Amino acid sequence: MNGEAVGLLEVYGLVCAFLAADAGCKAANVTLEVFDKNKPANAESLPVPLLVTVKFRGAVADVEEAMRAAQAVAEETTGVVQKHIIPNPTADTEKMLKISALDKS
Repeated sequence: MNGEAVGLLEVYGLVCAFLAADAGCKAANVTLEVFDKNKPANAESLPVPLLVTVKFRGAVADVEEAMRAAQAVAEETTGVVQKHIIPNPTADTEKMLKISALDKS
């Protein structure tokens, strides 16, 4: 994935993440990294008690378009927590993108 931008979209819930990922991939020439999850301490006060991060990879313009489409879908469902685009991730950031709490029991 060297040289590819990454878009991070954190949303409420796994269903919202799938819908956002689908919309983003249909809107632009991007691929997905593995999703990640987080259950914060205040989870019970959230609209959905699980946060999921969708990670888009591709050229900056494609990632931007994917993020716009994904955000629109996420806002229509359970909502967006955070969003960021990293145009040129460092090697250490690349390693961190592979980590996922969804792989753990």
